[in-house]
Amino acid sequence: MAGEKKQLAAGASKKKMEKKTKQPVRLYAKGVILGYKRSKSNSYANCTLLKLDGVRTREDAAWYFGKRVAYVYKAKKEVKNSKFRVMWGKVRRAHGNSGVVRAKFRKNIPPRAFGAPCRIMMYPSSI
Repeated sequence: MAGEKKQLAAGASKKKMEKKTKQPVRLYAKGVILGYKRSKSNSYANCTLLKLDGVRTREDAAWYFGKRVAYVYKAKKEVKNSKFRVMWGKVRRAHGNSGVVRAKFRKNIPPRAFGAPCRIMMYPSSI
C-alpha cells in the first residue's frame, strides 16, 4: 500500500517536471515613429520622434537613452533571401514631458515610415 503511494507520487512529480512549450520572448520594447523634429516652418529630418509603449514621463524615457532602435520594413526586391530590411538608429534624448524621445538614425527615416512600428532594443544596457 505504501509502495503504491510512493509510485503515484513519483509519477505525479514526473508530470510536473515535463517541460511546457515556451512562448517566444520579445527582447525589445515597441514604439511608433511619429515624424521628424520640427518647428512651425522648419523640419529636421536628421532627428526622428518616437513614442514608446508604457513610457509616460520624461523620467521613464531616461532609461531608454542610448538604446538601439530598429525600423523593420518590407521591400519588393529580395536581398540575401529576405524581403525584410532594417534601418538602425539610437535614442538620443527626451522630447517634452510626455515620454516622447528623439532618435538619430544612420540614414534619415523616410516619411512613409511615419506612424509605423519600430523596435527599441534592450541593449546596450547599463544595468
